Amino acid sequence: MNKAFDGSIPVLTEVVRDDPAPAASPAPAAPVMTQATAPAEILGTDWQQFEREISERILQQLQARVDFVLEQRIRDSIAGVLDASLRDLTGQLREGLHDTLGQIVSRAVQQEITHLKAQKK
Repeated sequence: MNKAFDGSIPVLTEVVRDDPAPAASPAPAAPVMTQATAPAEILGTDWQQFEREISERILQQLQARVDFVLEQRIRDSIAGVLDASLRDLTGQLREGLHDTLGQIVSRAVQQEITHLKAQKK
């Protein structure tokens, strides 16, 4: 699809400023890039600075996304580990409680039988 150049659509140099100025001084106007003047106007651009700025922005965006994904995966992993541990612990507690209750009931029955035998004598 070959479309003619549409001047109403901003180009990269109209959106991204090539020289970030300190807050105290006004930022220079971004060069307007047209098809005819683009190569001449961009020759003065500090490409290394431009690359650093773009790289920093992309890195910040990626780090935010990586942090979010990493946190989510850690939460999911921890949730699985905690669920398994809780199931194991619950099973162990239930088994220990059953054993303890069995011993208590057996001891109580033996004591009652011993007490009844002592009363018959």
